[in-house]
Amino acid sequence: MEPFFLENKEYFLIKGWSEKTNSLVAGFTTKNGGYSSTTYSSFNFGFHVGDEADAVCKNREVLSEHIEFPTDSWVGAQQTHDIKIKKITQQDKGAGAISYDDAFKGIDGFFTRADGVLLTLCFADCVPLYFYAPEHHAIGIAHAGWKGSVNGIAAEMVQTFEEEGIPACDLSVVIGPSICENCYIVDGRVIELVNKRLENVEQKTYNLVKENQYKLDLKELNRIILTNTGVKNEHISITKYCTSCHSQHFYSHRRDNGSTGRMMSFIGWKEE
Repeated sequence: MEPFFLENKEYFLIKGWSEKTNSLVAGFTTKNGGYSSTTYSSFNFGFHVGDEADAVCKNREVLSEHIEFPTDSWVGAQQTHDIKIKKITQQDKGAGAISYDDAFKGIDGFFTRADGVLLTLCFADCVPLYFYAPEHHAIGIAHAGWKGSVNGIAAEMVQTFEEEGIPACDLSVVIGPSICENCYIVDGRVIELVNKRLENVEQKTYNLVKENQYKLDLKELNRIILTNTGVKNEHISITKYCTSCHSQHFYSHRRDNGSTGRMMSFIGWKEE
């Protein structure tokens, strides 16, 4: 079952999670409905891609009003395709919300138990991973491109939950909109790293297209990594949305030859 539904032209929400508690909001933006122009038209959330900062801030205010979560409660990151996770408290609110300069540096995942904080990350083909442990009042979000995936950011996030006394079997995970295997061709160097990550797994997440060219399924790669860490397969939901195929909704770094905007993944509890 598709875990995302289009709330309006500006963003998708995760089915089910918000129904468990009215205070939880979790979703993924589209490229539509904002103030950006040219290659960033029109709902770009990335400060770092060359768009006008004022337009990005206006776009963030639009989302803030829609989801009823003030931007001064957001946190953001300067993402580096690494696997570093930052544990967030209420004291971190506002970091990276309306400026790239004060975003957390070198961070590709957030974890929190705090109310009143919206965890946000930016995407344009990489895999957004959403984590929710309702019985423990804990959430997380991670950015998994091929580098983050083969280096195990999904496993790193599960370990972060376990450090907080939350077992992997209590986690629900949603794998969000990202490039599909038919649109994502990589070389043998990447596949060697995939094989190293999945060295004890018979199932392969890639197919040979021609010499040194492979179709890679990043969503499936992350699903297998998650199940290997103890997350129950029935607790993992995977979207069918592809950021490259579904051009009416999404920017795509690969489809758009690197000149494009960024969508935003977000998750947080509103303060009651």
